[in-house]
Amino acid sequence: MKKTEKNILIAFILNITFSIFEFLGGLFTNSVAILSDSLHDIGDAASIGISYFLEKKSKQKPNEKYTYGYLRYSILGAFITTTILAVGSTIVIIESIKRIINPVEVNYSGMIIFAIVGVIVNLIASIVTKEGDSLNQKSVNLHMFEDVLGWIVVLIGSILMKFTNITILDPIMSIGVALFIFISSIRNLKEILDLFLEKTPKDIDINKLKNHLKEIKEIEDIHHVHVWSMDNINNYATLHIVTNSKNHNELKHKIREEMEEYGINHVTIEIENEKETCDDESCNVKEEKIHHHHHH
Repeated sequence: MKKTEKNILIAFILNITFSIFEFLGGLFTNSVAILSDSLHDIGDAASIGISYFLEKKSKQKPNEKYTYGYLRYSILGAFITTTILAVGSTIVIIESIKRIINPVEVNYSGMIIFAIVGVIVNLIASIVTKEGDSLNQKSVNLHMFEDVLGWIVVLIGSILMKFTNITILDPIMSIGVALFIFISSIRNLKEILDLFLEKTPKDIDINKLKNHLKEIKEIEDIHHVHVWSMDNINNYATLHIVTNSKNHNELKHKIREEMEEYGINHVTIEIENEKETCDDESCNVKEEKIHHHHHH
């Protein structure tokens, strides 16, 4: 996992150096597409920096204060990064609209050179950050990939402008890129919110899970199944089972094996026998049913 951190750090250094270079380039060529790209890149670099520290923090082992460990810190990193992007892209859109209303002279040849360098640098960065599977890593990689796309657009646009002299292309490109970033960041934010709202992880179907567990013959009934995720990778579950089996260890082992197939590696199991009544209202219905089976 150290690799993820190292990758994020390399991306950070590449990005911050490049954003400064790019900001100057934007001023020099008078291109809003490049300037807005550099703002976006500085935002990226900042958020990658944040991600780096939070990703490091998220690797800490659980302790008394954070009994689940620090995994959510990584998500927090993703949240901050994504918010920066959403805000950044909105600013860019506003600025570009101003430019469409009052077009400005742009230095196209300069733009072309910058765009070529931009594509190369960001391609390297996006290949470096490809590995790793945390949401945070994903949002960093998304940034990198967007930067490559953004630069390809700027490159094509600046070549077109050089030959057609249509200045309005500059802000139009910039709006296109910003919209794309805005939409993808909103999508990311939704995923992060789902996690914080403890929504059941999207690849887990609770009913299917219950039915699978019910196939274990010692299990009479299952209730209170809760499944949640810390970071879309590590899933947790708690459940109550009703059983008359005396061999709890073997039963738990079977349940854990079943759960692992669902990507759930932390399972807390509460075992009740049929005579016990679960205090919860929602259980009583089932209890009634069970009582009919007694042959005492």
